Amino acid sequence: MAGLGYDLIEIERSAGGLLRVTIDLPWAGPHLEQAGAAPEPFVTVEDCEKVTRQLQFALEVDGVDYKRLEVSSPGIDRPLRGEKDFERFAGEVIDITLKAPIGAVGQGAATPVAANRKKFRGTLERAEGGGWQIVWSDVPEPKPGQKVSKKRAPAPLQALGFALDELREARLAPIVDFKGRKAKTREGSFDAAGGDTPA
Repeated sequence: MAGLGYDLIEIERSAGGLLRVTIDLPWAGPHLEQAGAAPEPFVTVEDCEKVTRQLQFALEVDGVDYKRLEVSSPGIDRPLRGEKDFERFAGEVIDITLKAPIGAVGQGAATPVAANRKKFRGTLERAEGGGWQIVWSDVPEPKPGQKVSKKRAPAPLQALGFALDELREARLAPIVDFKGRKAKTREGSFDAAGGDTPA
């Protein structure tokens, strides 16, 4: 994929001979974002078509058995795999699942958390002294149209620090805001057997 200018995110074999390949454009790094460069580009349907054509040829040459090939963008619930992904998406809301429950955190802690909890959703941040943390509030968000008093105290925040090797899975939280989401170039996928499909 690197030769074509894409990063390989995931390869998955599914029932019925489906081979699903997820690609993304390489991340330019935080220095360009801070310099006020153009917004980060996203994988388009045309990118997926280009990779599909190349993969069909390569898979045929290598004799890989599959019935259908699908190449797509990572989508709104993109997996986070390594340090580079965490740097790229710092400040975003993510979902994490720990390999093991967090233990007896909360015994006298300022922000108690259930000892058997493994799943969390919150904002990804760099922790003090390095490493990563997820910050969240267990207070439910107000419903659309609900009036909230200006005197209301802000919801208490909780934070959990973690190392990447403690994670079973990390993904961007699939949050869609139909009011005022920043304009992005379209994302999609290309199914070699059936044409364009939404991401």
